[in-house]
Amino acid sequence: MSTPPVVAAVDGSDDSLRALDWALDAARRREAPLHAVHVRQYAAWYQPDVLVAGPPPGEDDPVLDQARAHLARRDSGATAVEYLGLDGLPGALLPELGATAQLLVLGSRGRGGFASLLLGSNGLSVARDADCPVVVVPRPDRAAHGEPPAERGPRVVVGVNADSPDEAVLSFAFAEAALRGARVQAVAAYPWPVQPWLTPGEIAPPVIDQDAVERDTRTLVEGFLAPHQARHPDVPAGTTVAPGDAAGHLVAASQGADLVVVGRHRRRLLAPARMLGSVTHAVLLHAASPVAVVPPAPPEE
Repeated sequence: MSTPPVVAAVDGSDDSLRALDWALDAARRREAPLHAVHVRQYAAWYQPDVLVAGPPPGEDDPVLDQARAHLARRDSGATAVEYLGLDGLPGALLPELGATAQLLVLGSRGRGGFASLLLGSNGLSVARDADCPVVVVPRPDRAAHGEPPAERGPRVVVGVNADSPDEAVLSFAFAEAALRGARVQAVAAYPWPVQPWLTPGEIAPPVIDQDAVERDTRTLVEGFLAPHQARHPDVPAGTTVAPGDAAGHLVAASQGADLVVVGRHRRRLLAPARMLGSVTHAVLLHAASPVAVVPPAPPEE
């Protein structure tokens, strides 16, 4: 059985070339082929009231030529590289490639849009809709404010929801850490201060012990990590538990990290469409390191 490829979306921008470099490194670690894909967007073909003389050229693609030249200056080693040109809408075609890829990589912004955008529309669409994990590589000048980690060395940060952990997210984080020889830093947040709703005449509940809440949250998270640590005994793991905003803690932890791993929003009965949760969205916008958005594990029968 052939190894699924790592797919890198390129569009000629510096952001996409950085994503191509990241994807090449990921393909090497996985001993997988690399596919550099350029989706040529021709708006006229999608407007019924516009007549076009003929189909867009398929062979001569300067963006793919640029990608070839860029990788030629690097040592791709034994990694097989294939260059693919597609015609259509990137936000629609790129997620479809996730059905046969093990990883889809793109830059935080493409050539279009506004220069002030932190994340382009295609990045949001692909992270929301692809069937495989999607890695968004930020610009190198993006910084996150936070305390430097006590331990130095490669580090994979993973966000853990103590109320409903996603096994696919944890599995991806530990597998990626094993490939990189990195440690896993699990970050979990708990709401504080607790604001109980009281009706007139209702007696206030007893004061909640914050230390107890933090201790219980840590115990839960460590329990979720245990089976993954058993499968990856060479991957050290630690837990960071803090009150308040989960997105803020993950962004702070991204400073100096190799990767931040977050989950995509699960589908629910009243919200069946695919969507990005607010924490994932904020981390994509502000994290200083590459961010992997992992689709949820399929529900058990």
